[in-house]
Order: sequence, then structure tokens, then C-alpha cells
Amino acid sequence: MANQTHEISIAFQTNKTPSEYIGLAQLVNQYDFDAITVYCDAPFHPSYGPLLLMAPHIQRARLGPAAISPARIHPIDIAADTALLAGIAQGGVYVGIARGAWLASHGITESSTPIQQIRETIEIIRYFLEGRSDGYDGRIYQIAEHVKAPYPLPEHPVPVLIGTWGKILSGLAGELADEVKIGGSANPDIIPVIRRYIHEGEKRANRSPSSVDIVIGAVSVVDEDRERARQLARREVALYLPVVAKLDPTVELDPELIQRISYHADRHDYEEAGRQISDDLLDRFALAGNPEDMIAHCQRLFSAGANRIEFGTPHGIDSAEGIRLIGDKVIPELRLN
Repeated sequence: MANQTHEISIAFQTNKTPSEYIGLAQLVNQYDFDAITVYCDAPFHPSYGPLLLMAPHIQRARLGPAAISPARIHPIDIAADTALLAGIAQGGVYVGIARGAWLASHGITESSTPIQQIRETIEIIRYFLEGRSDGYDGRIYQIAEHVKAPYPLPEHPVPVLIGTWGKILSGLAGELADEVKIGGSANPDIIPVIRRYIHEGEKRANRSPSSVDIVIGAVSVVDEDRERARQLARREVALYLPVVAKLDPTVELDPELIQRISYHADRHDYEEAGRQISDDLLDRFALAGNPEDMIAHCQRLFSAGANRIEFGTPHGIDSAEGIRLIGDKVIPELRLN
């Protein structure tokens, strides 16, 4: 990945019908996005079905999942699905890997050594996509000698993204990955923190500083009526803020505030949960407002060191209209700077 890139991507939850995935692909293809992402959250559709439906309708942007937990999908299958997607994705592909969240709630058991599992997952994906056949002997995964990918391989190396807020996993990304995604954040202050974590891994692997790009993305709501946009964003952020807020070392929060947000969110009273979220707090965990607000916020993120900004769901009060506003009004202004 280029070190000084300023890229823009958009992400979708995988809870749609086949025709809806295709319609979204046709819509976003009209605009200047660098990447199209789908999530891989349980119990929604795993990423590759939606990506394969969308790929024939995307002409320029690269496609990928952000991010897959190897506790859900074996790295052999991630590699195979990535190769299949690469065969039809006109703008290229990437693969995102993360530990995953709320796994136990869905009956998914994580490895007792999750960082090692992610290291080996990346190594196995590259093993298959590079066409190797010398076997693999890891602590978690083993592949017999002479086993190799039996399918057509991507023409170009596939970039790897690691999703994390953590010091150890960011360091691993510094050793092995091309990008780190800070998911659920719109806070410029966290970017230099993650950059320092990544740099420790880059030094261990003798990689150049800033070899690894930083992606930051969160709930995004844009509308010409900024107050309506921010009201919806508060409700959306209330779902995950109690989880991600404690991951951000630059944000000091009153534990009682988090308890209040959690109390109302657990009872599906997202309106009241959202009322607990101040403007400043909202701006650290969401991109929300009118197009001018979004442009200014993105400029702050780029200035802080982000290489790619990812607009997450729901995009707008009406999703399609939000995508149009991002494509027509936000992206052109960001391209000028």
C-alpha cells in the first residue's frame, strides 16, 4: 500500500437480499470509492457470498471483508474464497482478519492463543495464494507437504488488513500486514497511538516506518439536515459505544455514563441511550452531520495520519440518499485536498 494515500471506502452490513447487494453495488459504482467493504459479523451472512454478488457490478474499487475471524472461517477457506473473488473483482481484492467480537454469544469458540492464530491465518492465506506446496507446520494449523491451491490464483499479491485497537495485534500488523483498521472510531487522537503500536512491529520485521496504512471507520450518517443525521447516529453508536469506548486510551469516560448507555441499549431504548451521548463523544465514535460536517471531520482524520476513511452503515437517514450525498458532495471535496 502507498504510504501517503488518502483513500475513501464504504462498508455494508451483510443482512440483505441478493437483489439488494446487487443494487448497492450498482449504486456505489457510480462514485469514486477506492474500496468496497462488507462486514463479517455473526450471525449475519459471511462476507464472501455478498462480495461475489457485488463484484460483477463494481468496475474500479477493490473489494474485501473487514474483517473475518479465523474462529469462524478456516484460513484454507478464506484463501480459497479470496482467490475466487479475485477472479471476478475488476478493481482487485483485499482480505481483512480480526479476532472478532461477541463470539461466545454466538457459540463460537476462540483459540486460547488468538494472536498466534491470526499470525498463522495470514501465513496460510499467503501460502495458498502464492501457490506454495512445501507444507506448513504451525502451532495451531498444519498443512501437509505437497498440498497446494487447486484453483486459479490471483494475478497480483492480495493486501492483508488486520482489524484491531490493541498494541499486540497492531504490532503483529507491523510485521505482516498492509493495513490496520480501527473499527468503530472516528477519533483523530487514536491514530498516532495505533501508529506507534504498528511501528514496534515494523522495527521487529525490519520494515520501513509507515509501511502499514491506517484505516479508520465508524457509523456514518449524512443528511442535509444535520440534527436529524446526528440524532440517528447517536442511536446507532449507542449499540457499540460501551464496548469500543474502553478500547480508546485517549478518551476518559465516566463509568456511570457507560452504565447508563448500556442500561438503555440493553433494553432496546436506543433513543434514550443516544441522549446520553454528547456532541464531543459522538464525534469520536461516528461520522455524522451534513456534507460540510463530514468533509471537515474527514480532513481532521487525514491530517492525523489516516490513509483510508471508511464510511460505515447506515450512511444516511435513507441509506441510498446518504450514499449519494457522500458520492456527490463529500468525496469530490476530499479529492481536492
